[in-house]
Amino acid sequence: MNATTMAVFLVLFVFVTVLGFYAARWRRSSTRSIEEWGLAGRQFGTFFTWFLLGGDLYTAYTFIAVPALAFGAGAIAFFAVPYTIVVYPFIFIVLPRFWSVAKAKGYITASDFVRGRFDSRGLALAVAISGILATMPYIALQLVGMQTILKALGFSGYIPLVVAFVILAVYTYLNGLRAPAMVAIAKDTLIYITIIVALIVIPASLGGFGHIFQVANAKLGAAAKPSSILLSPKLYTAYSTLALGSAVALFFYPHAMTGVFASRSRDTVRKNAAFLPLYSLLLAGIALLGFMALAANINVNGDNNMAVPLLFLKEFSPWFVGVAFAAILIGALVPASVMAIAASNLFTRNVYAEYFAPKSTPERQGQIAKIVSLIVMAGALIFVVGIPLQFSLYLQTLGGVWILQTVPMIVGGLYTRWFHRTGLLIGWLAGMVLGTLMEASVGFTSSFFALSPGIIGYSGIWALIVNLIVVVVLTLILNGARVSNGQDHTTEEDYGTDVTSA
Repeated sequence: MNATTMAVFLVLFVFVTVLGFYAARWRRSSTRSIEEWGLAGRQFGTFFTWFLLGGDLYTAYTFIAVPALAFGAGAIAFFAVPYTIVVYPFIFIVLPRFWSVAKAKGYITASDFVRGRFDSRGLALAVAISGILATMPYIALQLVGMQTILKALGFSGYIPLVVAFVILAVYTYLNGLRAPAMVAIAKDTLIYITIIVALIVIPASLGGFGHIFQVANAKLGAAAKPSSILLSPKLYTAYSTLALGSAVALFFYPHAMTGVFASRSRDTVRKNAAFLPLYSLLLAGIALLGFMALAANINVNGDNNMAVPLLFLKEFSPWFVGVAFAAILIGALVPASVMAIAASNLFTRNVYAEYFAPKSTPERQGQIAKIVSLIVMAGALIFVVGIPLQFSLYLQTLGGVWILQTVPMIVGGLYTRWFHRTGLLIGWLAGMVLGTLMEASVGFTSSFFALSPGIIGYSGIWALIVNLIVVVVLTLILNGARVSNGQDHTTEEDYGTDVTSA
């Protein structure tokens, strides 16, 4: 535990903690209602939305796991770069329309939209279940990222992690979405500084990128499972389906939806779809850190997650190690807070208010959401402290699979009422069951399932294809039989009106 590193780390951590608590004074308004607490009154402009979305999509675990995958498996880790490029044209087209209907009808969650569009409590519950299931282990992995940094700093045991968790829980409870939005600015600034410095300083120290790629390729090829800095043709299908599936799923995670709904206007959403690819440049640099760790002869002792922290300890001066470690740990606080808010919004609006208290006021819903956010984060802490880490990782691989099964009802519902609500529900169930069984067949240790020895792909894409087939076939049958498809509680004007906050 270096004194200089620790001092810089603590100063920055205290700064962002104060910033999180200060959020209550920023654009002061009551956080009693769920719309104010969970969406900050839908008043974030382009600047804050860019930092908030970047902050909750590019998480601490990204900065740990992507280089760790490159360190251990090579080129497959770079699937994260194309998928974050592919996703933004999709966002530019789809999500402004989604924002408009959410604003016009007062929707807080994606489940609210599905409930109104298809007049189906079952579909709304399905979206809520997928969202909450996918979010819980995701929050746990943010805490894993924090734990990795604390371990590199020299802290042992769980007490430092619990302290950080308590701070996170309290400022989220008090300030809602405003807290992570403010902290995201500091977090992203520190992350950009860290990665830019790393891409300049570390290659210079290691003899340049040519030497780094040469050494990394040699070490990966000599591993027990031969890999390379170049993608094997056998992995083309796996790589492309994983990138495509991850791209489609990314903005349907509840925390991403929360950032979109909190935007001031549909124009804000469009601008962010144009500007957010800047983070993809950052992500490419982050992935390269795995190759740098190989070239620097980092010994992770079986824990690939330690590759980046140990690389920074070896290559940076102590004071900048403090900056880098603070950046990554703060990078866990923002997404974990937004994820907890998003999960509590889903439970409050689409479980509590739908099934237990249909007449609850927005203020009552806000109160329940605050309490549920604490329960969600406590559950995530239990994952890390009480359950083996490997189990949490296995559950996280299911997140994208589950989220993808909500795409037909959300994206389909945005553009047409042709799909039958019963078909959508059964298709969702088929996709959920099949995707989970595919993951179980490989022991939840991989995101890939082999349809044949030569066709290996992302389980979520195979499950989504089956989901869509079931939906289309049942829709043809049910519409042909003139089975009721419920009442649409939205109008076409709701989807195109660029309503802005007062």
